[in-house]
Amino acid sequence: MKLINIGFGNLVSSDKLIAVVAPDSAPVKRIVQEAKANGLLIDATCGRKCKSVLITDSNHVVLSAISCEAIQNRSEERDDKDE
Repeated sequence: MKLINIGFGNLVSSDKLIAVVAPDSAPVKRIVQEAKANGLLIDATCGRKCKSVLITDSNHVVLSAISCEAIQNRSEERDDKDE
């Protein structure tokens, strides 16, 4: 199991991630609202502005205060260390 740091000491399993998307579009905002209504929203922003939305294979939605690019870089760094 590979864990990715999504900011402020919060980690998510890379095996469970389906997508990392920007929170700006209307469909993503709808996904976040539906997850909140269904109790599947995890807010890992620590009170800061949401810069990325992570969608898992269990339909959980995780909000992060770091950018999609930063999460990608952290994931790639983790993959390089494992090799």
